[in-house]
Amino acid sequence: MKKRLFLATLIAPLALLVSCGGSQKKEAVVVAPVESKVVIKTQPATTEEVAQTEVYTADLRPYKQTFISPSMAARIDEILVEVGDKVKKGQLLARMDKSQYNQQMLQLKNAEMNLARIKAVYESGGASKQSVDELETSINVMRETIANLEENLELRSPIDGVITGRFNEVGDLYMMGANAAGGVGMLQVMQVNPLKAIVAIPEQYIPQIHKGMKVAVHSDTYPDLTFSGEVSLVYPSVNTATRTFDVEVTIINNYSTLRPGMFARTTFNMGNRQSVVVSDLAVQKQAGVNDKYVYVIKDGKAEMRKVKVGRQVADKIEILEGLQAGEVVATAGLSRLADGAEVEVRN
Repeated sequence: MKKRLFLATLIAPLALLVSCGGSQKKEAVVVAPVESKVVIKTQPATTEEVAQTEVYTADLRPYKQTFISPSMAARIDEILVEVGDKVKKGQLLARMDKSQYNQQMLQLKNAEMNLARIKAVYESGGASKQSVDELETSINVMRETIANLEENLELRSPIDGVITGRFNEVGDLYMMGANAAGGVGMLQVMQVNPLKAIVAIPEQYIPQIHKGMKVAVHSDTYPDLTFSGEVSLVYPSVNTATRTFDVEVTIINNYSTLRPGMFARTTFNMGNRQSVVVSDLAVQKQAGVNDKYVYVIKDGKAEMRKVKVGRQVADKIEILEGLQAGEVVATAGLSRLADGAEVEVRN
């Protein structure tokens, strides 16, 4: 009886152990899911001629500007224009007081009468040749002074333009010196058609820039308008601090739409070059940095590759470094891609 009880006691734990072992084995069997490939679309990189346009900012300036003033102190008798008035070359703008001119004319007439009397006395032997010569010299000086005064009685515009400054009023005694605009003058005239812009361009483009080169000009004030410009002067020296050289661009402004002092963007076409281009959908920006990359598809796998981009051409982007023409890049499904991921192309 004891022997049977011992065997039963021995067999029961053994059976339980076998039962537990079998249960644990069933729980450990897990079927791993088959990893699916990333479905993408692709396009090959191609070569195209890409226009090498460069945009530079500049402030617009009057093509010409001048301050109108007499060359000597005088009282202002009349001002015939207001700020904003358009004027023509040679147009009368102001008149100065004639008092000084009239005085000089009277002195000249008296001197001429004295000269006539002295010459008569000289011819009769009653006066010296020196007296005649001295009076003639004095009269010549008077005539030059009067001619100068006459030029300053009426002030005329030397250019076609618009009055942009009036710094004195009728009755003021004009004195030589700086006015409110920092210049010397009663009136300021600017030629606003054409306008000009002085543009600083990197020295690497010296071979491409030449006089007569066409330039497109845009203003943020008129975003839908393009103004025609042309290189009118290329400065001969390079700024050693900025490594740029200045270019003067003349801008047609027929309707005076643009104004001096406005901010403008000038677009220069530096020519075309053959470049590798890809769809703009293929180019991604790496988070946290400014690096750009594409996924190159080769042998059924994606390779994440850093690239240097250039210009946007319609829906394509110029690739300057990192990609060769003919290489295939992913253009759709990029959010699921990673370096080395297996892909399935469905174009």
